[in-house]
Amino acid sequence: MKHRVTEKTKTIIASATVLLVLILLSGCSSGGQVMDGDDMFKSYTQISQETAKEMMAQDDGHIIVDVRRQDEYDAGHIPGAILIPNESIGTEQPEKLPDLDQIILIYCRSGNRSKQAAQKLFDMGYTNIYEFGGIIDWTGEIVTSGKAVEENSSEQALYSLSRNSGHF
Repeated sequence: MKHRVTEKTKTIIASATVLLVLILLSGCSSGGQVMDGDDMFKSYTQISQETAKEMMAQDDGHIIVDVRRQDEYDAGHIPGAILIPNESIGTEQPEKLPDLDQIILIYCRSGNRSKQAAQKLFDMGYTNIYEFGGIIDWTGEIVTSGKAVEENSSEQALYSLSRNSGHF
């Protein structure tokens, strides 16, 4: 007796095979995330700029990290921020960040590099990473040319125009 494989059977087998492959592949990569005890993925935390301002006002030993290039940092940065360019963050712990449990607030120009840097630091074992986007949206103080620029001032408006001119 000869068994005939119908088109419907072939379609079901192909669909099941594709589904199985997708399930297997999705389990192979956690994307740098770690399961906590409640079966939830943990990674860095993305916060609003308002929340970042509130955290910066706390005396909790936090550190603010600007992950842009040196020239971008020199043109204007958040007061108290240290520079650790995203491109310099590899697989080894940065010297400027010796405490894996320290609260780290990370930003860049638009939010892209800060997300990359936050994930890299999380993957290294840092536990309190808060990413809050880019300085292009920052309404707080900015240090430029050695002086602080107040929120919503005309100098900040001029700086905002110049910083929107092209570096991502």
